[in-house]
Amino acid sequence: MAHEIKIPSVGESITSATLGTWHKSEGEYVRAGDVLLTIETDKISTELESDRDGFLHQLAAVGDELAIGAPVASIEEGEAPAGSVAPASETPAAEAAASAAVHSPACDASGSADVKATPVARKIAEGEGIDLSSLSGTGAGGKITKADVLDAASDHSAAKQKASAPAVPVTVAATAVKKTTRKKMSPLRRKIATHLVNAQHEAAILTTFNEVDMTAIMDLRKRVQDDFVARHGVKLGFMSFFIKAVVDALQAVPAVNAQIEGDEIIENHFYDIGVAVGTDKGLMVPVIRECGQKSFAAIEKDIVEYANKARDGKISLADLQGGVFTITNGGIYGSLLSTPILNPPQSGILGMHSIQQRPVALNGQVVIRPMMYLALSYDHRLVDGKEAVTFLVRVKDGLENPERLMLG
Repeated sequence: MAHEIKIPSVGESITSATLGTWHKSEGEYVRAGDVLLTIETDKISTELESDRDGFLHQLAAVGDELAIGAPVASIEEGEAPAGSVAPASETPAAEAAASAAVHSPACDASGSADVKATPVARKIAEGEGIDLSSLSGTGAGGKITKADVLDAASDHSAAKQKASAPAVPVTVAATAVKKTTRKKMSPLRRKIATHLVNAQHEAAILTTFNEVDMTAIMDLRKRVQDDFVARHGVKLGFMSFFIKAVVDALQAVPAVNAQIEGDEIIENHFYDIGVAVGTDKGLMVPVIRECGQKSFAAIEKDIVEYANKARDGKISLADLQGGVFTITNGGIYGSLLSTPILNPPQSGILGMHSIQQRPVALNGQVVIRPMMYLALSYDHRLVDGKEAVTFLVRVKDGLENPERLMLG
């Protein structure tokens, strides 16, 4: 009896999924719990497992887009095969024919006895395998001479060489064709594209910039890192400082922690911060919850957990929903400066960038400091320029005084 495997529901707003990968082959015997396939939606990837033992029958191909609830495979229950039988060895007919092949005796090289030829000509013809009856003699009375046979031998040799010589390729002039590859966009990439275009069309996005001296954070991390790892089992990274600085700035400038819905402004009084994570399948923004109450260690553990889930394709839809503000770090790819795009319906996003040793003026002296450019993109419909600049300066101040952030 065959039992269908159907595309499961993976979220209220998701109506279809694309078959991403088959992990088992057509007709293969599978066990309950075996991962059969991976489906991809516009937000996440999900693995489907077999719920019973049996033989797999694939009902869709990789790349097919299937509605939620549509059958994608069936399992036909049955006993596990004892083992595959090795195919019987076969002897190719050509090989048998070759082993039984009989070679014809060589032709009589000297031709018939009544052909007129000198003794020397006959001897050379026999050695070269030339049929004298095929030659025309130039000697007296049409007798074949030594020279006639040598000429024939030369022509015969040239013909053999020509026959065995490789064919010379013919060069054909043709217009060079540029190589291209065409493939269908994944649901996730289509969703990202639509999301970004909608963000540009629906919000009045403006970006303001500042720079932060990372000396204090780098010195603090160096001083406390060993003790932090020993206590909490995770490293103290840069991102937890940025999250805490953003929470502090959101508390100081509530307008950035609000969003527009229709003709209403919704003010958020919680601090769930999205952290953009690049994956093989595209950008995802898992949300770290209640950052206002969490310690640095708790935030770092959440970041590690999300990084592992992103690597393994295990991020769920719930992990990506409900953020009030986003932080994106282009610096890990070498970006020096960028203008990040909003993550609707949020009103702000902070861009981190590469840390570079740069000369700066400090107390009347030119010194070299590890500097990072910060970029705040915001919805100008809701956030005024003064509020945006105040927010970014507050973030800068928190990062340059990290002890204040750690002490709360």
